[in-house]
Amino acid sequence: MSAAFPKASVRDAPADARRALVRVDFNVPLADGEVADDTRIRAALPTIELLRERGAALVLVSHLGRPKGRDPELSMAPVAARLAELLGADVELASGVVGDDVRAAAERLGRGAMLVLENSRFEPGETRNDPELAAELATLAELYVNDAFGAAHRAHATTEGVAHLRPAYAGLLLEREVVELTGVRDDPDPPLVVILGGAKVSGKIGVIERFLETADEILIGGAMCFSFFRAEGMATGDSLVEDEGVELAGRVLERARAAKARIRLPDDVVVADRFEAAAEHRVVDASEIPQGWRGLDIGPATAEAYAAAVARAGTVFWNGPMGAFELEPFAAGTRALAEAVAEAPGRTVVGGGDSAAAMSAFGLADDVDWLSTGGGASLELMEGRPLPGVAALMDASEVRS
Repeated sequence: MSAAFPKASVRDAPADARRALVRVDFNVPLADGEVADDTRIRAALPTIELLRERGAALVLVSHLGRPKGRDPELSMAPVAARLAELLGADVELASGVVGDDVRAAAERLGRGAMLVLENSRFEPGETRNDPELAAELATLAELYVNDAFGAAHRAHATTEGVAHLRPAYAGLLLEREVVELTGVRDDPDPPLVVILGGAKVSGKIGVIERFLETADEILIGGAMCFSFFRAEGMATGDSLVEDEGVELAGRVLERARAAKARIRLPDDVVVADRFEAAAEHRVVDASEIPQGWRGLDIGPATAEAYAAAVARAGTVFWNGPMGAFELEPFAAGTRALAEAVAEAPGRTVVGGGDSAAAMSAFGLADDVDWLSTGGGASLELMEGRPLPGVAALMDASEVRS
């Protein structure tokens, strides 16, 4: 796999008896002061364990949520505690992100020891990619490893700025993410079936346009399908429709007439009189959504047709739920697609975000070939856009020549 990866890998890093600043994606949900889902922490363990086995001391840095200043509710303390439990080892929590005390704590680390910095977004310079903050971070270690694919599309101080100041390598997770996703994008086993859901066409327009020329079928679900319906002149009742998305959907439908891919829209939908689990709901033809009702899921006929397309695929890429799966009456469409993807005979890759959450919620996360940890990052990579956190790393040729 590393031969197909264009950037320097942590496998090639001279880690023995050195300090490594490791950018991880520990942006995990918290509940009652504890980590509610440790999937992202577990995803970083192979890189952490590799470096520790080679004698490196680790300074781990991540953001958590979107704090307004130093918010104690978004401290990394619960994350550090959970990491210690998973590794069965001591993990120290730094008093801040940078500063004399943090630098001293990093310098005290012995072989294999770990220090978790406080929430990187406690520092206002993080999201501004402030050069001074990046320079302070660089003083904490001798080499830099980015294993935070979920944040690789952000040019922040911990993802891009510091990478120019130390020998910079990709962690095992980031490396695998790039290889898996670009493999689907550039060299899929045909036929390629792409499933796209979620709320906004604008957030996925680049992916749709990219796959118009390479996919065989693009299956549209979620609230974004109503923008396509509106573009076709169909009534959508009180369904969520993105105003900008209608024009974009119309453009895509026009292009699709001359493209390789066939865009498929739902034939039936589940509508409700309000957005609540207890709402009255029924299945209607996609062209007959009544006024005062809103579409909250694809219908059973659509789910069956989409599942059949997935079963014929050589490669499947899925990003975005088919409906409001967090409400049980409107989870059937997403569940049916999740089960179809899990059972598909071809290669299956699920983008991050809500589609990954759905696979986990239905107990199917282990039944796909790759479950991405990055939502926005996976979409931007699939579009073909450069990811700042990846571009800033050393090229493989710099360490293999």
